[in-house]
Amino acid sequence: MKIKSSDLVSIFEETLKGGPQKSLQEVGIVLQVGDNVCRVHGLRDAIYQEVVEFEGGNKGIIFDLDEDFVSIFLLYNDPPVKEQEIAKRTYKTFKTPVGTELLGRVINAVGQPLDSLGELRTKEVQPIESTIPGVIERSPIDEPMQTGVLVVDALVPIGKGQRELIIGNRNTGKTALAIDTILNQRNKNVFCVYVSIGQRQASLARIVQQLEVNDALKYTVVIGADAGDPVLNQYLAPYVGCTIAEYFRNIGKDALIVYDNLTNHAVAYREMSLLMRRPPGREAFPGDVFYLHSRLLERAGKLKSGGSLTALPIAQVQRDDITAYIPTNLISITDGQIFLDTKLFNEGIRPAVNVELSVSRVGGAAQTKAIRRVTRALGLELAQYQDLLAFAQFGAELDEISQERLKRGSIIVQLLKQPQYQHYSFVDEALILYLFKKHFLDDVSLKEVSNFASKYAHYVQSVYPNIYEEIERDKDMSDDLREKLVNIAKEFKKVFS
Repeated sequence: MKIKSSDLVSIFEETLKGGPQKSLQEVGIVLQVGDNVCRVHGLRDAIYQEVVEFEGGNKGIIFDLDEDFVSIFLLYNDPPVKEQEIAKRTYKTFKTPVGTELLGRVINAVGQPLDSLGELRTKEVQPIESTIPGVIERSPIDEPMQTGVLVVDALVPIGKGQRELIIGNRNTGKTALAIDTILNQRNKNVFCVYVSIGQRQASLARIVQQLEVNDALKYTVVIGADAGDPVLNQYLAPYVGCTIAEYFRNIGKDALIVYDNLTNHAVAYREMSLLMRRPPGREAFPGDVFYLHSRLLERAGKLKSGGSLTALPIAQVQRDDITAYIPTNLISITDGQIFLDTKLFNEGIRPAVNVELSVSRVGGAAQTKAIRRVTRALGLELAQYQDLLAFAQFGAELDEISQERLKRGSIIVQLLKQPQYQHYSFVDEALILYLFKKHFLDDVSLKEVSNFASKYAHYVQSVYPNIYEEIERDKDMSDDLREKLVNIAKEFKKVFS
């Protein structure tokens, strides 16, 4: 085929019409596509986690730099990327919208709304990877993050700025405990972020509905990365949620973030690593899976300048095995764990917190003085009850002291049972536990223990509001106040009977 010189001239003229380029744009060509990952040749100067745009309109993030090509995971399922398609660098890392405008919204990991409330109106975006505050910038954890759940606030307290792992088998109440904590932050000036990773859409819809019904969505941001979303979205979701929560912390507010759950997050990262042909390690997870979660959870903390970020990561185990790879990694990173036991759940003890395997490394520093006064020996009595209960199953005869401990332990178990969406203030918790400490519940039938205790707290609030307000203000119970509470308990017992 012959090309006329006039044709070449016209082609050159057409090319030069746009004027000279101010800078060269580095582009590459797609060599291979499959499983939401593609390999691109030609992007020699590209950097790790840089956003790349494709000719067809899709976008992706670079996660592997090879000598001849880069591996890019796609952000969207549509439009599809084809082989021989042109890809160009953006010289930017992935950023997410942040701001108070996100409160009450449900979005996905790439910042698109999943609700029917229209487009996001945020004015600011921030990169999802940020510098973690150093030790000098942090403040000791000395302020409680009230969950409203008696067994947690009394025995496994959580402080503002803490990282407390919620761990257990499937269907043991892990998400329910986290949602209760979010609901309890109403009117407490705490902004919440809930991140759903690899869950079903129906499950997320139920959670959003529950938050809306309880008027909690107005101070909550929900990020959803469903099981059907690209694996990259499931990887990005917790970092996006953490960046949004950090925005509230950096403006001096208290923030709470729930990662539900990081087991699915690790599985998504394992899938990405295997697609990039990285060498697998234990349970086929890559070697840097520990760094995956440590750099995420280390971003939680309390700052000297004001503001805190409390993290509640959730991990799912199988057959109560907390020695698996991902759970042990998370336990070593966090400041304690709340272990939810399948056996206790099936016995009707809910929330099914196994106190023996649960721990808070912050401890009493995350409790008010009023709560500390009434919980000093509570854990010990519960542990003694568990030991005696196992011994009594053999039919052995027990002395009076042991029988008394069994009776007291059974009262504790009934007292710590709590229906979902029913929350106690720390004043209610202090009053309820003070009843137990002073043996006012010893002659109450086990079926009426919880009802008696909660009605007593309500009785003090309604009949003696000055005493209730004094505990709320001072966060402590003086000697005189405790004597008054004893007399009020005697008075209430006569009314209740």
